[in-house]
Amino acid sequence: MGSVAEKARFYLERAAPQLREFEEKEIFNKDEIRSLVTKRSDFEHLVLSPGTKPSDFLSYVQWERSMDRLRAKRCKRLKIRGSNPRPSEARVFGIFERAVMKHPGCIPLWIAYLDFAAEIKATKRWRRVITKAIRMHPRSAVLWTMAGRNAAVHGDMERARAYFLRGCRFCTGEVSLWVEYARCEMEWLARIEAKKSGKGVRRGVNPIEAIKATEGTEIEGDHIALDDSDEDDEVDSDELILPDPDAGEKKKKPVFDAEATRKLEQSPALSGAIPMAIFDIAKKQPFYAAAACEAFFDMFATFGHVSCQSKITQHVLSAMEESFPKSACTASCFVRQPLIGVDINTPEFPKALRESLARLRKAYAEQTEDKKALAGKIVDWASKILEIVSLDPAIRTVLEATKKGLEAELGQEKA
Repeated sequence: MGSVAEKARFYLERAAPQLREFEEKEIFNKDEIRSLVTKRSDFEHLVLSPGTKPSDFLSYVQWERSMDRLRAKRCKRLKIRGSNPRPSEARVFGIFERAVMKHPGCIPLWIAYLDFAAEIKATKRWRRVITKAIRMHPRSAVLWTMAGRNAAVHGDMERARAYFLRGCRFCTGEVSLWVEYARCEMEWLARIEAKKSGKGVRRGVNPIEAIKATEGTEIEGDHIALDDSDEDDEVDSDELILPDPDAGEKKKKPVFDAEATRKLEQSPALSGAIPMAIFDIAKKQPFYAAAACEAFFDMFATFGHVSCQSKITQHVLSAMEESFPKSACTASCFVRQPLIGVDINTPEFPKALRESLARLRKAYAEQTEDKKALAGKIVDWASKILEIVSLDPAIRTVLEATKKGLEAELGQEKA
């Protein structure tokens, strides 16, 4: 292909069938179609020029999607049937493909591509794109996290663990991927406990059978099955398909038998062994510091409904007290621990708050060297509790007095 103008004309001609449909069904009038072609031509010349930037492609995508939303609204208002969104989706996919080919090093561009594929539920395309993106950026924690969480959301924990484990081998310089891996395991524990208690299970279904279903099927080896194919799993209509004579004899190996079920009920994984193992391995990484431990602690603290949560948070706090005894992060976690998982509307909350305030006095006097940092963390923590509308007035008074005292000390230190 030759000049920029010739390339732009080529891509514009590919959109001609949809423009004819707009005119035939009177979705847009001729002046609007002429304006649409002019705007699209401007974008094509912009993204095909030598000095194009990733933001130019994103602007083009945004305009195409806004145009498609307008088409959908007009079809609904005018009660026009048979207008398919697929041509617009295919055009957006084409723009993203050209974008990542021209700017393969731009991670936000890959993320936008993946978000669009996920939004329109193009699962096969999403898997191919995440494979290309990860191979291009193997040290990007964001991409590994997206891959792992997508697999977990679709119920494939084996594939999710494979993605997270592979990503953790590459991303040893930042804590975010490790925290997300632990979060994914905590969410899995929460789902398992919900199924064991019968929540989210259809009436008449054994909770243990439901747990088996969450485990999926057995995989072979420690590898990640990346999708190398650039084509969808579709068969040509002219292709002759012969029946498999052994199809009836092939049986999938059962993943669970009676012994496996018994082991599942007594598995250490159900008592939080996997999240604690992730944290223990993270302690050996270059990013291990008090702030990284606090990130793990804060994440675990959000799972108050998981039975093993207190055990896991205590495990993290013990490691912090051993490795960083004088850190403000350690003191902050020590102060907040009694209130983890306690509902503010229960009688246990005032007692837990009394214990936290006693720990605050102890930590402020003995356990930390950076009193300013600790005061700032506790002020932020108290502010979040005070934002709760249903907070008891007496508790609100105590927290406001504590917050004012810490803010006064912060002001004195700044002065």
